[in-house]
Amino acid sequence: MEIPFLDLVTPHLQLEEELTAVFRQALHTGGFIGGRVVEEFETAFASFCLSGYAIGAASGTDALRFAILASGVKPGDVVVTVPHSFIATTEAITQAGASPEFVDIDDRTYNMDPEKLRDYLETACRRKASGRLLSKRSGRPVTAIVPVHLYGQTADMDPILAVAEQHCLTVIEDACQAHGAEYFSKKHNQWRKAGAMGRAAAFSFYPGKNLGACGEAGAVTTNDAALASRLKMLRDHGQARKYYHEIEGYNGRLDAIQAGLLHAKLRYLERWNTARRECAARYRRLLSAADCGIDAAYEPSWSKPVYHLYVVRTRERDEMIGHLRRAGIGTGVHYPIPLHLQKAYEGLHYRKGDFPVTEAACAEILSLPMFPQLTAEQQVRIVEEISKVAGRSIPSKPASEMVELG
Repeated sequence: MEIPFLDLVTPHLQLEEELTAVFRQALHTGGFIGGRVVEEFETAFASFCLSGYAIGAASGTDALRFAILASGVKPGDVVVTVPHSFIATTEAITQAGASPEFVDIDDRTYNMDPEKLRDYLETACRRKASGRLLSKRSGRPVTAIVPVHLYGQTADMDPILAVAEQHCLTVIEDACQAHGAEYFSKKHNQWRKAGAMGRAAAFSFYPGKNLGACGEAGAVTTNDAALASRLKMLRDHGQARKYYHEIEGYNGRLDAIQAGLLHAKLRYLERWNTARRECAARYRRLLSAADCGIDAAYEPSWSKPVYHLYVVRTRERDEMIGHLRRAGIGTGVHYPIPLHLQKAYEGLHYRKGDFPVTEAACAEILSLPMFPQLTAEQQVRIVEEISKVAGRSIPSKPASEMVELG
């Protein structure tokens, strides 16, 4: 019995009639770009994120780039982020004309470490008489922070937002993997949704995401009406109305078919996220019962993650991947090479050892199968195979009992 890393077929077959109806509507109306279908999805997604506005874009990368540009980041500015993320995070920064500088991650959440951010701003930067914060590394002005809500878990936002406010910096959330994730803010004494905490936030609807399109798509959420207006111009050649271009923009629009497909799927997102959380809880119990030397994914008390990925760590990663592959079980590594060590960023002049927590994690992280349709029996088998590599045996209980553990 093969167990895929990700199942993109089953949910689309289950929703086949709803999804094909979207395409038929586009054929019958000729509505392919913009219009009511896009606006309806934007309204629904903004409501889901508890945000004032959502502005569709052609991809998550476009969404993050537009959010950075619309927030006032200028060419030559420094944007602070983490070296442990997909390269789209830094592509959006550099393609906006800015330069990324990094702070290390927390070794349990794999997200931005607020104390390392504070240390960077207080010791690796200097303040001019004008009050402007400059990077000692590059001499450039530091103007924004992009925390990444990686693997479906939010960064620790209260201290990040506090230090940003102290230094007059804009916070733009990279929420591309965190549709529906929540963070308990002690400052506000309430749970807050990913995408509703910074000045703006970017989401990706790449097909494998918790809310995935049948192609490329993205969105920006914000509570700032002026920012939302500028985002709409940026994605559409800088025009507020057809052929009247107030700024130079981009062709980064969300097409109507993808918007309609996303709107249909959005109705099921809470259910799918709940199923992912249940799978994560089952992994946690099975791994604990197996005593196989692999820690379950960490979930802090202030987080309600949506488990876009389920990531564990092992020093036997290559052996583990090979064994699971031979057993017909798919895995992934997200991400094997830190951004500061990628060849594409040699010009930033970072070196191995600059971010030891990230580098240690990248050598050991392993993503296990995670999708809403993953069954208890499949998870039992995955942990059984993991135990074989770890040189230990899973407790000798029948599979039915192991399922009850989950």
